[in-house]
Amino acid sequence: MFYQLDNGLVPIEPKDIDGSRIVAGYVTCDELETVGKYFGFSETTIESCRVANRHFRSGVEVYDDYTFTELRIVNPNDKKGTEDCVAVYIKKNLIIVVDVEDYDSSTKNKFINAIHRYSYNSITLEKLIYAFIDGLIANDFRYIEDKGNEITELEEDVLKENTDDDFNLDLLQLKKELLTMHNYYEQLLDITDAIEDNENDIFAEEDLRYISNLGQKITRLREDTDSLSSTITHLQDAYSSSLDLKLNHTMKLFTVITSIFFPLTVIVGWYGMNFQSMPEFAWKYGYLYVIALSGVVVLTLMLIGKKKKWY
Repeated sequence: MFYQLDNGLVPIEPKDIDGSRIVAGYVTCDELETVGKYFGFSETTIESCRVANRHFRSGVEVYDDYTFTELRIVNPNDKKGTEDCVAVYIKKNLIIVVDVEDYDSSTKNKFINAIHRYSYNSITLEKLIYAFIDGLIANDFRYIEDKGNEITELEEDVLKENTDDDFNLDLLQLKKELLTMHNYYEQLLDITDAIEDNENDIFAEEDLRYISNLGQKITRLREDTDSLSSTITHLQDAYSSSLDLKLNHTMKLFTVITSIFFPLTVIVGWYGMNFQSMPEFAWKYGYLYVIALSGVVVLTLMLIGKKKKWY
């Protein structure tokens, strides 16, 4: 599927492409076999499109008359966590997106939307690339804002001691999501950097400002993501500190209890020696005396502890 953008969206065959007009194509891996040979694409790049790339930092390959990259696409709002994968060929006035793994045609739809974003009379290759990649990250600012609110609520739970046993696992899951988004943005920045370098003179220098603006937008997304990751790290430290504080309170409580009732152990040990000369053994009120003595000792230590703010 190729379209020539010239006073409208005109379907066109590869053999009829006019190099002076902007053309956008979306093809499958099978179609790439024929199309790739027609445009002179490297067999290595065609071969790499047969299997979805599982890494973000796959790099950008710059050839004499075209640029190639693989793009692993993350939809942060996809609860199933499926990730599309496409390959992108960029030639003079031509962009081809290869469907490697587009599960629900969402990437294809975003590519079609990018074609329709600008007026056909004024569209350039740089604008088309900007529109496509910008469409991929269109909702990411909202996602990052929601994650920021979620992390703030978790901070509030820590302060209110309202956390559950899976709190650390929840933080770890959030950190993994943000790490994925960080790698995703780094991948996109690799592409914008390579385009701005313009080693093979594919792009018009005066129009590269669109790519520069796109790079700045992606950089802000990456920085926001890194900021949230740092916040989670601090939150993990705060949670660990709260657990330590709880443990300290518990140990303090046991220490106070031990301090208060330890004298009773001394009294029991003292009167457990059973010497015949101990007058309390023969005294009628000796038992009550020991009970009263124990009570007075405990009460006195409790008053002292209260005054010294042991509890």
